[in-house]
Amino acid sequence: MTEASVGRGRIASLDIVRGAVMVLMAIDHVRVFAGVPAGGPTPGLFFTRWVTHFCAPVFIFLAGTAAYLYGQRLASRPALARFLVLRGLWLVLLELTVLRFGWTFNFDYASFTFAGVIWVIGWSMVVLGLLVRLPSRVVGAVGVLLIAGHNAIGPALFGIESPAWWLQLLYVGGAFELPGLHWQVVILYVLLPWVGVIAAGYGFGEIMRWDEACRRRACLGIGGVAVALFVLLRATALYGDPRPWSPTAEGMPSALAFLNTAKYPASLLFLLMTLGPTLLVLPFLDDARSRVARWLRVFGEVPFFYYVLHIPLIHVAAVLVSLVRTPASTGWLVGNHPMMPPEVPDGYRWSLGLLYLVTVVVVIALYVPCRWYARQKREAPHPWMRWL
Repeated sequence: MTEASVGRGRIASLDIVRGAVMVLMAIDHVRVFAGVPAGGPTPGLFFTRWVTHFCAPVFIFLAGTAAYLYGQRLASRPALARFLVLRGLWLVLLELTVLRFGWTFNFDYASFTFAGVIWVIGWSMVVLGLLVRLPSRVVGAVGVLLIAGHNAIGPALFGIESPAWWLQLLYVGGAFELPGLHWQVVILYVLLPWVGVIAAGYGFGEIMRWDEACRRRACLGIGGVAVALFVLLRATALYGDPRPWSPTAEGMPSALAFLNTAKYPASLLFLLMTLGPTLLVLPFLDDARSRVARWLRVFGEVPFFYYVLHIPLIHVAAVLVSLVRTPASTGWLVGNHPMMPPEVPDGYRWSLGLLYLVTVVVVIALYVPCRWYARQKREAPHPWMRWL
């Protein structure tokens, strides 16, 4: 979310991975507006959702890495702390205003709002801003501890019959009304595990400043351990996910159930499953020069600009598709977040082919403005560009 750089240049692998995540994010958000369920018993439905599980962990982890690298340019921890707190609050404000409108196409701000991924990145940045006065390795260790340990306290917190609103913000999630305001807040992303992810990413930023050989060994080592730990813990059902795997589980094939880890809140196994492979791939991308890599780098250089544009663009595309296919159901797309009730109207749901076709069109349409903005940031940067 901030500019990741070492010295005068950007780290290509970070931009490519971040750009790939933005494309996967478009798949997931088109899926939401398409009325396609999150996963399912068939491989097509399952993997349409599963591949997008990499989005939030990698997006937030690399936000922490970018914060560390940006701090190296500032050469002042107090300045970095101030920037992270202000930027975090700015992201929260945008989530509650601009992005809420992009999701809902209505101005009924007095009734309800929702706390999505930008919300949780914003508050995670605020917390990170309080932590960055500590050594980066300590911040990284705090992050790893939160990632590894939060599932131990989860059962006790979810066992509370009527959790306080702050506990819902922190870990439990769900909907609540702020006391005295009659304003409903729907928590899609809770704070606790994601603070750990951004803090771990911040600690990882130090590794990205090492020479290429050392960085490669570290990425392969950490990523390999994460993947091995995921396989071990998932296969034995010892710890790390509220939905233990069983080879005789009902509802979906055993192999798919093995990958069906909990995202809300993000379990230890969910994060090992997504961040581990990402770290394994990262060192092989520094020298990538293909056309696809160049495209992904454009998106990866301006991820938040891409994010702000892609929600309303997907929403408009969904309205247009609905007007052609199911005009009577178009009202479902205006006035409410599509992940919340009411249910998807009968006959509205798209096919997977249409879902992927619209995704391709959206991503292609986003390339030109993102390329323009990336060039502006490189060649004629303005101070306000740090915020978008």
